[in-house]
Amino acid sequence: MQKLKELICLEQEIEIKNLREENGIFYYDDFPFLITGEISLMYTQGRGRRIHLVVFVPNIEVAEKIHGWLDTKGRRDYDGRPIFNISCRDFTAKMFEIDERIEVIPAHIWTPWFGVLGSKSGFDSLKEAFGDQINNIHAIETGLSSNPKMNWKLFELNNKSIVSFSDAHSFWPWRLGREATIFEVEKLTYDNLINSIRNNSIKATIEVNPAYGKYHWDGHRNCGFSCSPEKTKELDGICPVCGKQLTIGVEYRVEERADQAEENNPNKKKYYELLPLHELIALVKSSSLSSQKTWKVYNQLIEKFGNEFNILLHVSKEEMVRENIENKLINLILQNREGKIKVKPGYDGEYGEALLEEKQAKLF
Repeated sequence: MQKLKELICLEQEIEIKNLREENGIFYYDDFPFLITGEISLMYTQGRGRRIHLVVFVPNIEVAEKIHGWLDTKGRRDYDGRPIFNISCRDFTAKMFEIDERIEVIPAHIWTPWFGVLGSKSGFDSLKEAFGDQINNIHAIETGLSSNPKMNWKLFELNNKSIVSFSDAHSFWPWRLGREATIFEVEKLTYDNLINSIRNNSIKATIEVNPAYGKYHWDGHRNCGFSCSPEKTKELDGICPVCGKQLTIGVEYRVEERADQAEENNPNKKKYYELLPLHELIALVKSSSLSSQKTWKVYNQLIEKFGNEFNILLHVSKEEMVRENIENKLINLILQNREGKIKVKPGYDGEYGEALLEEKQAKLF
């Protein structure tokens, strides 16, 4: 996902790269993408708030208007996710004043430090965060540490689309596309995608096991201690190692705010829960994600079967056998598809750990 700062010279970049645009969708060769970005809002509302928002933009001209306004508020050019002292309410109101086609989506809404409903700097409801702009918030992003099922437990989210995205916060390519939203539209246009979000008519999402996320359980990274919400309650939220307050994770926070049974959400969409292909290969090969050994197998699979989601979701056991894929990897891909790979939950900034044949393998 491109950051807002990268839009500074986007028009010139598009000209240099000979990118083409059709109906708000830009194409690099045949690869389509939207103008998107993420912004960090740090401000005081009752207490200190730190909130990340995703922004979808319909065209270059609108992006430049956003630039012009943000440049009156601070600097865009020093960080991939620029930081501004603007409230969620005021930012959203300004975006819709600039252009009603701009879409603002709270990012990874449950993470403790930067989620709009997070335990450390978030709010107790979207209404509290966005005020009179609440009807201009049409969707929320699950983040790695939650899945749609967890979000169905909030009445406030019944009429919001639940979406998942992966962004390029780092240069690690295996993090791209590990979460995604599946749209079903007659024609690929910006307006059709945004209308799917606003009408809650997305087809499905692809999620990782939420235990894989860095903030699923409670704990202290520096103390090497993590625990379930039940254990946290027994401990009165105090770390038994250092005696300080634990960082409360997503599972605890969801249960704390839940106000309905998940089956009462009337707009539930299908979702797939998968660990990324790179992790599966690294587990089988006992190699790192960045190693040549892992990349060699990954590239061979892509060459044979086209793309990662096709492998994770659709390629049959028989097809993989015919292509002489290692049996251990075939079995792991099928277990992954069926949700049978257990994950020790992540906590306080630490990713989860896959449990493979009673051995733990750290995921990155």
